[in-house]
Amino acid sequence: MKAECFVKELVNLKFENTFNPYSDRCEIYDYFDAPNRRRAILRKMLEAASQMEVDAIWIGRDLGYRGGRRTGLALTDDIHYCNHVGRWQLDYSRLTKGDAVPERTAAVIWSVLSQIASPVFLWNVFPLHPFEAGSPFSNRAHNSTERKAGEEILEILVDFLRPRRLVAIGNDAEKAAIKFGNRCEVFKVRHPSYGGQNIFLDQIQSLYTLQHGCNYFA
Repeated sequence: MKAECFVKELVNLKFENTFNPYSDRCEIYDYFDAPNRRRAILRKMLEAASQMEVDAIWIGRDLGYRGGRRTGLALTDDIHYCNHVGRWQLDYSRLTKGDAVPERTAAVIWSVLSQIASPVFLWNVFPLHPFEAGSPFSNRAHNSTERKAGEEILEILVDFLRPRRLVAIGNDAEKAAIKFGNRCEVFKVRHPSYGGQNIFLDQIQSLYTLQHGCNYFA
């Protein structure tokens, strides 16, 4: 499958009480062409990654309203958007209006990812932003129907990029990642939220043999 076809699969994902950053436009924060640009950026990232030996796909749960809903990139908020596109030698241009919005999980992820030179692709089990009914700027866990669709997309991604390993961030990600254990190695790390930050950093440090004592997160 080509990168363009993969992005088209994402565009066609529609579920109640979800925001698809590749086809939906937030009338409050998005610039008018934000969905088009998010699609283009993701396609270029996929094309770049497909030409490399990808070390790992790091897998989170789903897009959050402070992060991926705005950027269209897993585990990435406005603050670290330039870091993400820069890793794939792409140009940076804001997609949203107003002040850059930080997300705690993204901050922890990028504090350690900045120490890793290996090609790492970021993704989620469910690649859209699920929210509570009537509250678009909230987060909820994806349901079983959404999860099934997300796992189908994840399978396409794994077959397309052929990473050396999958790094599942948290329990939900592990449940999806282990289904692809026949394709590559699977590692689970603690999700950095809810008091798991230090464990997450220690596990990633061990997995990537990073220098002990690095000040990852201020």
